[in-house]
Amino acid sequence: MPQDNVITIDGPAASGKSTIAQKVADKLGGFYISTGNMYRAITLHAMNSNIDLSSDIFPDRIDKILEKLDLSYSKNADGKLSLMMNGKTADSAIRSPEVAKHVSKIASMENVRAWLIGRQRELASLGTIVMEGRDIGTVIFPDAKYKFFLTASPEVRARRRLAQSGETPEGATVASVAGEIAARDEMDIKRTIAPLKKADDAIFIDSSDMNVEEVVGLIVAHIKGS
Repeated sequence: MPQDNVITIDGPAASGKSTIAQKVADKLGGFYISTGNMYRAITLHAMNSNIDLSSDIFPDRIDKILEKLDLSYSKNADGKLSLMMNGKTADSAIRSPEVAKHVSKIASMENVRAWLIGRQRELASLGTIVMEGRDIGTVIFPDAKYKFFLTASPEVRARRRLAQSGETPEGATVASVAGEIAARDEMDIKRTIAPLKKADDAIFIDSSDMNVEEVVGLIVAHIKGS
């Protein structure tokens, strides 16, 4: 039976998933959940644990640091969800360019994904959730009733990423960021574990020529009209 309290939004880096998912959740009175931030938090935890992410990473070393990581979402004073790392709110450090540079490597590790999948599925117990990532409709919630795949051209995504404070290194250009995004796309699509792809029953949305409110309106209209 389809899970009608779960809305999944998958798509590549900088496709606007976070902004769209947050606004859709607000419109529906549900909770927004970023799985990308969960992988970013693990990446930051690995960096803080003195693991060199620029070289080969041994799974057993990651297993050891995961044993010392409590990662969860909890309701804050505003009634929304905050990502917590060992009892503290995950700060802006998880959005740093250095974390962004290595997160795809961490996210491609089978043991990391196995560690997270149960934690992500448990969040459905909160009620209506809008979860975004790269494998939500294909792996995490394959039975979700509402699935969307959001994308845009690399150039459009590069401009959006540049507009986000702290997301890119100093001196970055549309061309350089677009190149990094294209490389990230290829890595995510070609990885053997939970690759980035559209679920067969997901609605495809190319937002290259759409603004945020148009995309939100399209998604909400589909959910309310079904």
